[in-house]
Amino acid sequence: MLKIIRNGEVYAPDYLGKKDILVAGGLISQIMDQIPPLPKSLEIEETDAAGQYVVPGFIDNHVHILGGGGEGGYHTRTPEIQLTDITSAGVTTVIGCLGTDGTTRHMAGLLAKARGLEEEGISTYVYTGSYEYPLRTITDNARDDIILIDKIIGIGELAISDHRSSHPSLKELLHITSEARVGGLLSGKAGIVNVHLGDGKGMFHDLIEIAETTEIPITQFLPTHVNRNRRLLQEGIKFATLGGWVDLTTSSDPQSMNGEGIKASTGLRMLLDAGVSIDQVTFSSDGQGSLPIFDQDGQFLKLGIGQVNTVYRELRDAVFNDGVQLIDALKVLTVNPARALKLNHKGMIKVGNDADLVLLNPDSLDIQSVIAKGQYMILDKEIQLRGTFE
Repeated sequence: MLKIIRNGEVYAPDYLGKKDILVAGGLISQIMDQIPPLPKSLEIEETDAAGQYVVPGFIDNHVHILGGGGEGGYHTRTPEIQLTDITSAGVTTVIGCLGTDGTTRHMAGLLAKARGLEEEGISTYVYTGSYEYPLRTITDNARDDIILIDKIIGIGELAISDHRSSHPSLKELLHITSEARVGGLLSGKAGIVNVHLGDGKGMFHDLIEIAETTEIPITQFLPTHVNRNRRLLQEGIKFATLGGWVDLTTSSDPQSMNGEGIKASTGLRMLLDAGVSIDQVTFSSDGQGSLPIFDQDGQFLKLGIGQVNTVYRELRDAVFNDGVQLIDALKVLTVNPARALKLNHKGMIKVGNDADLVLLNPDSLDIQSVIAKGQYMILDKEIQLRGTFE
């Protein structure tokens, strides 16, 4: 079935004005001021988006789709994510990862969960590995995972500067990054290393050391949780001025991070005020990941859980509370993660790209409709497609 979205104000994420969009075969086929009437013999579904913004589907680059957690014992293992947890936030593409637990959560299960979500209608990719080193993989080699398994696009989330990390040495971290880079080069993928930054003293030190003393480009890293606390964010500003990516976690806030977390929307404003280019910043949710709180002695106190819908919350707050332009706020969830992860058919509304679209109310930025790969997941605020067990 063909779909036409008419009369919407299109942010691609750059503003294109009022346009009609033709969707065919799950792809954006045409973008025109006005698409002429098509033959009546064709099966066409039309949506009038007058008075709405049409923006690219959001990309959440860090989601524990298989569940995570466990820092407080077996009963604190977080549950697997459901389809509508993702689509109701306007997210049409997720990158799955393992976290602290690479023992009871494993790569085969993560890959299977990603394939299941893809069958239910969204786009999915995964990182190989978890917090720990040596890496837990599928083929027993991270480079082979990236080259041979279609959905694996990099390594992560590898933990450093954290009491839960395996504390890889600089030499080991360089080896990991080299394997990811070569795997990416040979497969045409990003080969990126998604790095979990804890609140330890090391912060960005080893990443900068590798970038400054070897041939590995600084963009081979996607460090996340950069808004964990103020001093880490300040170091993130230095990292970004060297040309690196910085990823702000939307589930991180003062209530979930021992009172030290900085809201992603506020963190984005701080980065921009410090001169960081908007093109170097991404948002991710840490969805379904655990948000453990420890005391000063490292003893577990309590646990929260990351929510994918926080990416949408922080986008709105960036615009309405922190004075970020809508185009810039959209970039951190669309074109920027697509570029960082080499998802070449994602992140922008342009002819030939996947038809991943979100329709927003311009006054409130409330989500009205969500289209993933040309299929309505939400239409006029009504869920059209639920996961198999929802």
